[in-house]
Amino acid sequence: MELQWIIVHQGDTLSRIAAANHMTKELLAALNPEVASQPYLLTGQMLRITPGTGRRYAVQPGEKVAVIALRFGLNEEELREANPEIANIPDWCGRCIHIPDSNGKTIVKLQGEYGYREMSRDIGLLEKKYPFIEIGSIGSSVMGKALPYLRLGQGPRHIHVNASVHANEWLTTAVLMRFIEEYAKAYSTHTPWHQFQTERWMQETTLWAVPMVNPDGVELVQEGVVNDHPHAEDLLAWNAGRSHFTHWKSNIRGVDLNDQFPAYWEEEAARRGITSPGPRDYAGTAPLSEPEAWALAHWTEQHPFDAVVSLHSQGQEIYWNYRDLEPKESAPLSRRLAKASGYKAVKLGGSDAGYKDWFIQKFRKPGFTVEVGLGVNPLPLDQFEDICVEVGMLLAELLSDREHQQGRSGILES
Repeated sequence: MELQWIIVHQGDTLSRIAAANHMTKELLAALNPEVASQPYLLTGQMLRITPGTGRRYAVQPGEKVAVIALRFGLNEEELREANPEIANIPDWCGRCIHIPDSNGKTIVKLQGEYGYREMSRDIGLLEKKYPFIEIGSIGSSVMGKALPYLRLGQGPRHIHVNASVHANEWLTTAVLMRFIEEYAKAYSTHTPWHQFQTERWMQETTLWAVPMVNPDGVELVQEGVVNDHPHAEDLLAWNAGRSHFTHWKSNIRGVDLNDQFPAYWEEEAARRGITSPGPRDYAGTAPLSEPEAWALAHWTEQHPFDAVVSLHSQGQEIYWNYRDLEPKESAPLSRRLAKASGYKAVKLGGSDAGYKDWFIQKFRKPGFTVEVGLGVNPLPLDQFEDICVEVGMLLAELLSDREHQQGRSGILES
């Protein structure tokens, strides 16, 4: 196909441009070798592209459309809609057909990095499609970005889940957003989510989700400090002059938000030994000095949460304890969550000042830090679907907590 040119706009990345044009990131980089020396794209830069059409498949003799659809995770109607010119022809033998993404009809999907822009767009689409989802904000980030929440259900048991407390763990936002969409879709169509009845979730629980606690940091990891970033000078200095920020966990002021909560904060700050802003582990000048941490803590105090989950990456582990302050139900509940997700429940020591730590200390209720996936942050995008299943099953188990439903009359092991 003949080469074409596109102009880079604010927020564009190689992954986003490649996904939008049905190309691989590797092919886009190969067509534009000059970008190899750049950590991030520059607004106004021109890139060569060869737009593709996605996956193609040559239909073999005797293959039925329904069987081909099943092989690619689709139903027959979706496959015929993707090939309108032959949709009404019974026999597709010898045809070269287009295979759409199996998640093509979902709102939440990965098309390169999943950042604040993608999350905000998807929240708007979810609110429009599922008006029973309540949308609001818990506060604002350093750079003035709203910190949105989504609420599903009207039940007496309140569950809170947050994600992207650490900047380079942004895949957790997409995972949480996908679960919300699947929950809402199952409820609106009166179908089970796997074996779970979402009508019961709606009646018995209220789910509160904050999908991106650290939007400024996420944007920094994905887009860097090019294009006249207002904090470029400080960030480059805190990053030891490095122009790449994929390792960055902190907020835009170089403060690690999961070291910001008033749960033995002084001990955590001393243990870390980091006395100035940087990519990770700097606890700030005081607990809740950062607007993102303050907003999450203040909002938590305003709601009667029965349990909380903070999604992080990576390790496939569930941390459930804090200084022996956790309630007696935390350990057995963590084992049920571990069984549902395939993760490992771990009793963790030597860590303070995290959101889960503060919640357990202040409210004496179950709190969990869940480390999703395996590898190096940011996690590879090809883990997304598997992580969605793992986290989805964990959250489903929490929403369906049988011990709570039976009035805590006894512990029911799975």
